[in-house]
Amino acid sequence: MALALTGGDWVIWALVLSSIGGVAVAYDRWNLLKEESKALTALRPVFLAALAAEDINAAAKAAAANPGAAARVLSEPANLAAALSDERRHLEGRLLWLGTLGNNAPFVGLFGTVLGVIKAFHDLAESGAGPEVVMVGLSEALVATAVGLLVAIPAVLAYNFLQKKMRDLLSETEALGLRYAALRTHHARRG
Repeated sequence: MALALTGGDWVIWALVLSSIGGVAVAYDRWNLLKEESKALTALRPVFLAALAAEDINAAAKAAAANPGAAARVLSEPANLAAALSDERRHLEGRLLWLGTLGNNAPFVGLFGTVLGVIKAFHDLAESGAGPEVVMVGLSEALVATAVGLLVAIPAVLAYNFLQKKMRDLLSETEALGLRYAALRTHHARRG
């Protein structure tokens, strides 16, 4: 019962702190994916030129000479699926925080609202005053729901945006890897 009478203020602060963590995660992943995209953009034309010339050695050298997830994946053509999986885990790091925050912040805000409503009615019963006491408490309690939504919406947007960037990067890397594997198979059959 003591928890129910604390009201929803502490829930609001927990949401605010969580949103700061969410911003930090979004910023970190954005920077990582931006660097990975730059690395892929630099690697792609060189790698495709080597594939077009059917020069497996030049393709391997291009992958080895470039930084980034795509280069690491393409450096392991025999283990393409495993290398992609490893890079996916690396790129997804901490995105779980954004997804969890986006999915649960409204419920946490609602929890704060429920605590605030309980406290408002308890205050009404204790004071014996009129509905004004409840109205003030209810309006304060609803702030928790609003904060929950205010935290969740940007977290979901950031999560979806970053997931899309990651999927695009890995999809393009996989396409390059499949082209590379096809060329290697073709050369193995010929030679």
